[in-house]
Amino acid sequence: MNTSHARKRPPWRTILFTLLCIGFGALIAIGLWPKPLTVDTATVVTAPLTVRVTEEGKTRIRSRYLVFPSVAGFLQRVELRAGARIEAGQTVLATLVPEASAFLHPRARAEAQARVQSTAAAIQLKGAETERVRASLDLAKRNFTRLDMLLRDGAIARQEWDTANSQVRVLERELQASNFALQVARFENEHAKAALTQAATPGQAEALPILAPVDGYVLSVLEENARSVSANTPIMEVGDPRDLEIEVELLSTDAVTVDEGAEILIEHWGGETALRGRVVLVERGGFTKVSAIGVEEQRVKVRAELLDSLPEDRTLGDRFGVQARITTWHGDRVLQVPTGALFRRGMQWMVFVREEDVARLREIEIGHDNGLAAEVRAGLGEGDVVILHPPDSLREGMRVTEAN
Repeated sequence: MNTSHARKRPPWRTILFTLLCIGFGALIAIGLWPKPLTVDTATVVTAPLTVRVTEEGKTRIRSRYLVFPSVAGFLQRVELRAGARIEAGQTVLATLVPEASAFLHPRARAEAQARVQSTAAAIQLKGAETERVRASLDLAKRNFTRLDMLLRDGAIARQEWDTANSQVRVLERELQASNFALQVARFENEHAKAALTQAATPGQAEALPILAPVDGYVLSVLEENARSVSANTPIMEVGDPRDLEIEVELLSTDAVTVDEGAEILIEHWGGETALRGRVVLVERGGFTKVSAIGVEEQRVKVRAELLDSLPEDRTLGDRFGVQARITTWHGDRVLQVPTGALFRRGMQWMVFVREEDVARLREIEIGHDNGLAAEVRAGLGEGDVVILHPPDSLREGMRVTEAN
């Protein structure tokens, strides 16, 4: 009877062995079961997107004047040096003793008379241009005042106010440049009259002072020593460093995407914040430039004006280095995906989308790209979760988990 009961109940060793086999099999199954791949993810969103081209540039004095004598003579030693402050009509830049022989020929006297007439006509032309810009500025200021009141009442968008404010600043700079040109025209007329007076009395040659045509600074001295010079020999260059523009040499492939009026940000100029500017000119002719690695490149000059004033504790001069970021495209509501999620398969752009912790391969079509995010034209929707920097081991249908 005891023997029969022992046969019906399994021994404890059999039970233990069975449990060990089950546990060992479970461990093998767990070990062989594929683990989810840990990945970084991002969400497809609708947000503003701006595309910019970045290039090194330099400052440039917009209104500069090359000082030269209108007649031949003996140039006395020039005492001024680069950086010297000058005042229009007061500072003597150089002194010239005209050669009496230069006026003995009737042609010289006729040329002096013609120069007086041409410079007088230039004064009228520059004066009319100055009045036109001044009238435009007055109109822009009245429009800005009206929009400023509407903005306070919430009747207009901030962008419309910014546009009007930018237009006022641009016209103020244009008026400054027009006044500079008018000053130069008046200076040239006075200089031509002085030369004509010398031509009328060739036997009484007197020292002819060359006065500063504008307020500003001496930029460079081209003729320092005393010597005989011919007419129109450059003596020095003057200008006002406060009237600066930005000059950038873009690759021609980038220049074709830049429009006049485009926004430009000036960085790495020495200040803590970027300065806003506006593109005023994209030159229509390119030139060849050899890069630092010896490659010939086709470049195009782009000029921009500053819209922001410099801080009082910062100064910029002529030919100072800056970094320019020019806006080539902008959208306020753009469906976009991080570029780190994109990869190519042949000619097709692809992404991996995480759907319920499973990687799904998807073809997409992209548009504008600023290097950080790309416009999505097809293949993705807002809220889709894409896998960033997918590893080569990632395949369609693999389980994934998001990294913390």
